[in-house]
Amino acid sequence: MAAAEDESFTAEEKAAMKERSKELKTAARRRASGTKVDPLVDLLAKIDEMPEPDRAIAMRVHEIVTESAPDLTPKTWYGMPGWALDGTVVIFFQGATKFKTRYCTLGFSDSARLDDGPLWPTSYALAELTPDVERTVAALVTRAVAR
Repeated sequence: MAAAEDESFTAEEKAAMKERSKELKTAARRRASGTKVDPLVDLLAKIDEMPEPDRAIAMRVHEIVTESAPDLTPKTWYGMPGWALDGTVVIFFQGATKFKTRYCTLGFSDSARLDDGPLWPTSYALAELTPDVERTVAALVTRAVAR
């Protein structure tokens, strides 16, 4: 392969960018027409599209995020479930099948307040949701949105 080919986007990355573009266009159309749509509907539809076990993990993550940070607004972000604070995505969930990885990912944007000195993680692999993992996720979500 040529160097330029090695640096090109994967089909999955291109699809995610197309989904983000579609999300932005849909939001603009809705604003222009005055159409009110519950963002939860879009998020739940995106979760429903996922194959198992991603779907079950995503749904439980959604429940944990909603319980831990009720002020966050659900939305889709690059075709993934996300949760926003004041319009900015702070937390997102990436299913394993999204980019053909071996685990799901719980990610935090740079708006998340997880800072811990000069180095801290911004994403976590989710292979399964045990009670301990659920408690850790809830604590991270709470910390990420602390004001």
